[in-house]
Amino acid sequence: MLPGIIIAIIVFSILVLFHEFGHFIMAKAVGIGVTEFSLGMGPRIFSFGKGETKYSLKALPFGGSCAMVGEDDPEEEALNSFGAKPAWARFLVVFAGPAFNIILAFLASLFLLGFGGVNTNDVHAVTAGSPAQEAGIEAWKDKVTAIDGHRISMGRELMLYLLANPLDGSPVTVTLERDGVTRDVTVDTRMSGYRVGISYMAGEETARLSEVSAGSPAEKAGLKAGDTVTSLNSTPIASGTAMQQFFAEHPLDGTPIVFTVLRDGQELTFTMTPAHYETYDLGFSAYNVYYKWDGNIFHLFREGFREVRYWLSYTFFSLKMLITGKVGVRDLSGPVGIVSTMGQAVEAGVESGGVGDAALNVLTMMVLLSVNLGIMNLLPIPALDGGRILFILFELIFRRPVPRKAESIVHFIGFILLMALMAVILFSDVLKFFGK
Repeated sequence: MLPGIIIAIIVFSILVLFHEFGHFIMAKAVGIGVTEFSLGMGPRIFSFGKGETKYSLKALPFGGSCAMVGEDDPEEEALNSFGAKPAWARFLVVFAGPAFNIILAFLASLFLLGFGGVNTNDVHAVTAGSPAQEAGIEAWKDKVTAIDGHRISMGRELMLYLLANPLDGSPVTVTLERDGVTRDVTVDTRMSGYRVGISYMAGEETARLSEVSAGSPAEKAGLKAGDTVTSLNSTPIASGTAMQQFFAEHPLDGTPIVFTVLRDGQELTFTMTPAHYETYDLGFSAYNVYYKWDGNIFHLFREGFREVRYWLSYTFFSLKMLITGKVGVRDLSGPVGIVSTMGQAVEAGVESGGVGDAALNVLTMMVLLSVNLGIMNLLPIPALDGGRILFILFELIFRRPVPRKAESIVHFIGFILLMALMAVILFSDVLKFFGK
């Protein structure tokens, strides 16, 4: 838990520092005075002055501020006050905070992709006998570039699209690219057949099971994720591709299958009977393939933009789920929940690949949180940057400002309501932390 707390504090500090720096640098650019730029809240631990600005480090490692002349004082008449500047200048200052969070997400993405690899849109598995296979889709030859006209540039975008648009049995149009040639195929998503409930990578050197579905024949028989299949019905299996070839030549039909696997150096044998199923499925997978960055800086920047675009889409999808009531307050995470998730991400990374994988998990969390902070701050809610922008837009459209005192009262009420919501989320976090 302690590493998660320390890393979460560092990540929060970077996010807030970048956000406030956006306000700071734009305020300076348009001539608004900044009285204090601080990281943290509460009493000052350290501070120094330069010009008109005091730079402070405060005791509580959450939050931060860029205090501008006249920002909270509607009566301030100084020429360098926030209220004395034209609406367009105030708009830029307020918008710069969330914008810098998106910029930070992009910069973090460059490191994440450069060291962790790029998520591609390659098809890596096709279900034997499925409509997708009958339509000619082939693993490691086809790339998914669109589904029902929705552009796909990485596997996670396909996954997110299916979350937002669940399959209902209707045919879907999949746009594929192979050897530079693009084609559209129609795939019937209604599927029935037999399954054992395992997942594996067809291109791997060994036939290692990446997942065993809960309640599946494979789980009931005793197979576990991490097992390496060495033979099927006495047929030697040397790789994931060999296992895919076996199932292509021996489609599941309810006949028992004998799996021989290696687990912790021990050879084990399991017999299972495939279960009949009816479901909606694409019949292929294109989600979890990652390639190393090719060293081309332009490609890295392109993938960085795609990564940020994905997390923006993910954030908007989550907001839609919240607004439509498909998720509730208990599904939201505050500081306690984020610290807990950060700790789990670090532990998972260390267990799977050491400190390097843990650092990549933290970078992924930073990208997600930075995008979330940027978008959430742009919501038209009083006390948030989006609420301030709403008043400025009113002024730009109607050529007259909302009375400053009235605006201050609205923001104060909004702040109180936000604190109440944070208290509810914090209470929910604590209950989830203790398993209630």
